[in-house]
Amino acid sequence: MIFAPSGADPPQNPRNSGCHNAAVNAVIDPISAPTVSAPTGPQAIVSAEMAAVDRLIRDRLASEVPLIGQVAEYIIQSGGKRVRPSLLLMLSGAMSAHLHASGSGQALLTPDRSRLMAAVVEFIHTATLLHDDVVDESELRRGQTTANVLFGNAASVLVGDFLYSRAFQMMVEVGSAEVMSVMAESTNVISEGEVLQLMNCHDPDVTEERYLTVIRYKTAKLFEAAAKVPAVLASADPILIEGCAAFGRHLGTAFQLIDDALDYDGNEQEIGKCVGDDLREGKPTLPLITVMARGTEQEKQMVRAAIEMPDQADFERVVRAIQRTGALTATLDSAQRECELARGALSGLAPSDYKTALLQLLDQLAQRRA
Repeated sequence: MIFAPSGADPPQNPRNSGCHNAAVNAVIDPISAPTVSAPTGPQAIVSAEMAAVDRLIRDRLASEVPLIGQVAEYIIQSGGKRVRPSLLLMLSGAMSAHLHASGSGQALLTPDRSRLMAAVVEFIHTATLLHDDVVDESELRRGQTTANVLFGNAASVLVGDFLYSRAFQMMVEVGSAEVMSVMAESTNVISEGEVLQLMNCHDPDVTEERYLTVIRYKTAKLFEAAAKVPAVLASADPILIEGCAAFGRHLGTAFQLIDDALDYDGNEQEIGKCVGDDLREGKPTLPLITVMARGTEQEKQMVRAAIEMPDQADFERVVRAIQRTGALTATLDSAQRECELARGALSGLAPSDYKTALLQLLDQLAQRRA
């Protein structure tokens, strides 16, 4: 299988044929997206809270500019698992149970604030997706056509900006300067991660350390913030706050490692994106970095050329090299180590149903195939 050029224009779509037409057509001809299903598995413990968060999200998407609501609604409702806001709500429940067990007060940790911050996290995540798909020229996400294909690049970028600003507007209502600081720092680091990833593209000499830095900045940082905010709202002691943050950081790192493995060993219908997207975009992820370290000289040269010129890459040959060198197993082993670090990070939390669900979330992640 030879990839089409990564720089090729996306399929022509009347919605995407020009800035003006894309916006006008999108407003005149509404586009439907699947409704988000209720959380399952360990996340089901916060299903009622997530339903309230979904209502809050819809309410806060309100704008006098119709296209803003439509683009944001489309991507937010496009079948996401809501892992990050669910994580925040699960940690809120676990932290509340911990405070109750220790006889401490709840401080600013209330259901309303937790729901508000869960919506904030989802808005920030959605903004990054809108921007990512423009940068990566993606055409498929979560099994659905991307917003940039349907509405155009300009609309996607600008609506992403709106979601960032709306998220910080909502944070003011929480009444915590420390929470604002956590989220501001996280958003800044995520942006740095995006730029670092851009710098790594088409570079076959990217080291595992550089790759992991991108993951921790671009993906794990928002998981870390989602896990840390409830502890901050609860005015927990610094050790417990760092434990919650570490849980999110390791969970997010494992999540991305598995995602990168699935890019070479997943089912497109299950993972909701085109298999081989990372290679097509010239991204040197851990499976390829492992081949560069373990492969034969011929395999190394083949992978080097594939990263530098993905439009000429033979995906099947790359996959065979990944399989022969055990690169997928190595990537999944790294994810498992991150899960174990996350498990240990919660040792300071008192036992509760929420803590049990968080640990089960790690087990579920280790079995993730989509």
